[in-house]
Amino acid sequence: MAEKDFIQLFAEETPTVSKAFFGFADDLRDNGGLDEKTFQLIYLGIKAAGGETGSVVAHAAYAKKAGATRNEVRGAVMVSLMTNGVTGIASCLGPALESYDKA
Repeated sequence: MAEKDFIQLFAEETPTVSKAFFGFADDLRDNGGLDEKTFQLIYLGIKAAGGETGSVVAHAAYAKKAGATRNEVRGAVMVSLMTNGVTGIASCLGPALESYDKA
């Protein structure tokens, strides 16, 4: 049996909290004054700075669907070099580009 990802587990174990969290996230995305591509690229860079590979993989694909180029996705991850050193690049650059290529 495949292991559940955190989103599935979150929704099953705490459905009201999960619904509230994702509603909040959707509201930020929809009303934050950024177009979808810009939002995804910023989010991708922030998550890369924290070395959060799972989020980077998901949001690289979302960024591509929003019209981002491979170069823009790479650039969003590379910005993490300025904010957090090599951590984001070491853990997230390869997975981000692989996810982009597969999306």
